[in-house]
Amino acid sequence: MLEAENIRFLVVHCSDTPDDQALTAREIHTMHLGFGWHGVGYHRVINRDGLVEHGRPDYWIGAHVYGHNEESLGVCLIGRSEFTSAQFQALENVLDNWTRLYPDAEVVGHRDFEYTDKTCPNFDAKQWWASRKGNPPV
Repeated sequence: MLEAENIRFLVVHCSDTPDDQALTAREIHTMHLGFGWHGVGYHRVINRDGLVEHGRPDYWIGAHVYGHNEESLGVCLIGRSEFTSAQFQALENVLDNWTRLYPDAEVVGHRDFEYTDKTCPNFDAKQWWASRKGNPPV
């Protein structure tokens, strides 16, 4: 079980699917089951129209960032690089909520972890979040 006091990272991902392809949390759930996981690895999924779907409950350890699932929550933007303004607004809302609940957690992109060569979410999530909050990234 994921303990709230252990959450150190709020991780932004992208589905790395074509930007014009609609994908739902249910479809990601099916895909992740096919990987042998226990279903959708993210805690939230943000559709192209900005709809936020729940994946795993916040108390359930995710399957989204190798070696850090026990200390993070994950949100996935559907698409590869051309995210909609509705998605960015929804992402801001999700992160606002999470940072209130987990004030010591850092907003990062999947790409910010040293172990990976991934570019996900294909923008600097830490910088984007800092610009939204008027704080320079650390």
